Amino acid sequence: MRIAVLLKNRCKTKNCSYECIKFCPRVRAGDETIIKGEDNKPIISEELCVGCGICIHKCPFDAIKIIGLAQELETDLIHQFGKNGFRLFRLPIPKIGSCTGILGPNGIGKTTAIKILAGQLTPNLGKFNENIDYNEVLDYYSGTELFDHFKKISNNEISAIVKPQYVDKLPKIMKGKIKDILKKSDNSGNFDEIIKKFNLENILDKDISEGTISGGELQLTSIAAALLKDADIYFFDEPTSYLDIHQRLKIAKIIKELSEEKKVMVIEHDLAVLDFLCDNVHLLYGDEGAYGVVTNPRGVRHSINTYLSGYLKEENIRFGEKIIFYAHPPKKGQETEILITYEKLEKKFEGFNLLIENGILRKGEIIGILGPNAIGKTTFVKMLAGVIKPTKGKIEYDIKVSYKPQYISPDFKGTVREFFEKNAQLLFTSNFYKTEILEKMNLKYLFDKSIDTLSGGEIQRVAIANSLVQDVDIYLIDEPSAYLDSEQRMITSRTIRRVIEKLGKSAMIVDHDVYFIDMISDSLVVFDGEPGKIGRARGPYGLHEGMNRFLKDVDITFRRDEETHRPRVNKIGSYMDRKQRQEGEYYYSL
Repeated sequence: MRIAVLLKNRCKTKNCSYECIKFCPRVRAGDETIIKGEDNKPIISEELCVGCGICIHKCPFDAIKIIGLAQELETDLIHQFGKNGFRLFRLPIPKIGSCTGILGPNGIGKTTAIKILAGQLTPNLGKFNENIDYNEVLDYYSGTELFDHFKKISNNEISAIVKPQYVDKLPKIMKGKIKDILKKSDNSGNFDEIIKKFNLENILDKDISEGTISGGELQLTSIAAALLKDADIYFFDEPTSYLDIHQRLKIAKIIKELSEEKKVMVIEHDLAVLDFLCDNVHLLYGDEGAYGVVTNPRGVRHSINTYLSGYLKEENIRFGEKIIFYAHPPKKGQETEILITYEKLEKKFEGFNLLIENGILRKGEIIGILGPNAIGKTTFVKMLAGVIKPTKGKIEYDIKVSYKPQYISPDFKGTVREFFEKNAQLLFTSNFYKTEILEKMNLKYLFDKSIDTLSGGEIQRVAIANSLVQDVDIYLIDEPSAYLDSEQRMITSRTIRRVIEKLGKSAMIVDHDVYFIDMISDSLVVFDGEPGKIGRARGPYGLHEGMNRFLKDVDITFRRDEETHRPRVNKIGSYMDRKQRQEGEYYYSL
């Protein structure tokens, strides 16, 4: 067991008799290597400590704490990919009548787990060089909740549907019109009902391979195809990517209704949606690409709070950094220098019109931008960045801008190291950028990878780092949370905020993750209108007022979790939901 021994200053008092250490079983057995310090006084060795906990109770100053660090288990190995390949320990358990969530970092085994449960991958129980018979799997799970599940899989008595993670790859493997693809999937007879629920009428005649289908439309099509199939168990792998907050909550309601009759499991990185959607959640911890451990299920609130704390209290294991939310929105300081002013901007496209109210952006301010898809948010940011010009109105500024676009398609040929050496040399020469960006965003291990082989999350982190290192006055960052897991989103939001604050710069952030916007923003620009036809931008408002306006438009209320102060979606019709609506406080009560 890996041990971390934490000693408070009180433990170093001159009056300390070190009686706590003398009770250590290793000391009592005559193992003097644990008691020789620089001053020949007893100390605790992290290498030799067995974590028995006796010293913790014997210390009169409550000054010692012993924490187990995350590591692979000695038992419960379910699947291993090769001799030195990734290893998955334990499996989540699907239950009928409730929606079960799976939460953990990327590359930790979540998709592998649902493939095993869906019967797409046979668990090898660590015997990677042998052909495992399903009878061995059944013997392993004999007497457990998963025995009946795998028994039915082995007898082909259970049908499972997996909504894939990477919906952007569907046009490469599927051909034909959306209507034909969905009809081919339909064995439930609910085609018309599903099409209406998902508002897919306008894309039914589009060809999926023509490149005219957006990421959001591909996501909705993929979920619709899964629901059109009548199955015993449904797995949804990241069902909200590419969707705006309106669509995310709508999909969450549909999946939650399904879970009342079927077994449903969901992998989700948007914590607000996961909280709203799931009843119980399995956490996964481990080392990306090396191993993953599935924990026992917890209630959704307890699971998310545990995840944010980075500490499994019951197992006494520290698996990550603690993520902190503020009880109230960050207070704006004194008004500072104005960087940008814009006056009633308008941008006309064929079939779409964007209207922007007067606004300003001040030095040292971070403005979050919220609104539905196809409402003009990216167009607004591109106008500020000078990528496109407004049809009417003007933008007044004489400053440098760094723009990170929504869709990242780098044409650079070479490694990540070569890309940074060419575009962001300060990552190597500045101690500030090394500490705050390179190390915090864990970019070093990507250095030798070719840019064109990076995953969506990896290229996102590279693009954000490259944007933040530029010597500019304002950073315009479009959807930085896309492709990132929950932990990476929290780390990225803190990194952006820390860099902006310490450099005295300004930023505008477009994103659909409400947790992300809540953590990073000082104020908000809120978009409304009719997607695809007309968009209107209002603000900037203070964070509380902006969130209140946005959530009222979405028709949901948020409260603060008593333990972590994170935003939580109130259940529709609950006491807090009714109370906050009556008070007009959709964000949370002050």
